[in-house]
Amino acid sequence: MNTTQATQDAAQAKLEELRRSIDNIDAALIYMLAKRFRHTQAVGKLKATNHMPPADPAREARQVARLRQLARSAQLDPDFAEKFLAFIIREVIRHHEAIAASEGR
Repeated sequence: MNTTQATQDAAQAKLEELRRSIDNIDAALIYMLAKRFRHTQAVGKLKATNHMPPADPAREARQVARLRQLARSAQLDPDFAEKFLAFIIREVIRHHEAIAASEGR
């Protein structure tokens, strides 16, 4: 085997190793999101039962600030982290509105 082929083989092995790590992280993210949504569903039921609004803008603002700081600490782009959280919050509010509607509010 020549040096070029050995280098290519080593690069391919490293690529496969990195991709396995990415796949494992993706799986962990999905399970963590599922766990988070189970908790937010419980929050939605509690809010609906107690006639509380589905959205809480003050809480959301605190969460955005907190997540931006966590992102900076983790060396992740805070703008990306905020967009990610905004997507999750929109979905949570949609769930809370659906729960409230099913509770007859």
